[in-house]
Amino acid sequence: MLATYREMSAFAQFASDLDESTKKVLARGERMVEILKQGVNSPIPFEKQVVLIYAGVNGYLDDLKVSQIKLFEVALYEKLETVSAGLLEKIVTKKELTEEIEAEIKQVIEQTVDEIRSMK
Repeated sequence: MLATYREMSAFAQFASDLDESTKKVLARGERMVEILKQGVNSPIPFEKQVVLIYAGVNGYLDDLKVSQIKLFEVALYEKLETVSAGLLEKIVTKKELTEEIEAEIKQVIEQTVDEIRSMK
């Protein structure tokens, strides 16, 4: 237990000396790790992964708490399966990120992020 405390203390001292851009990179990386986690025997279809990874790489999740990432993921998948089901079909069919598909991806991500932010 003491060893764990020492490690945490040393890390906290190190982390306080980081510049803002490094902190942002670490924060985004933490969110990316969260979105890349998949449950055992619960593979995520490629087309859903495209949208989720797009959200992480392009900074849409930066303002969410790490604890909200799974909520975002669940809400995003639900929206993709219902309201935006056509988007998933386009991703599978086209196999490329056209301007139209990218615009739809941005829209569904922004709507989902707004929903998660409004939850308290």
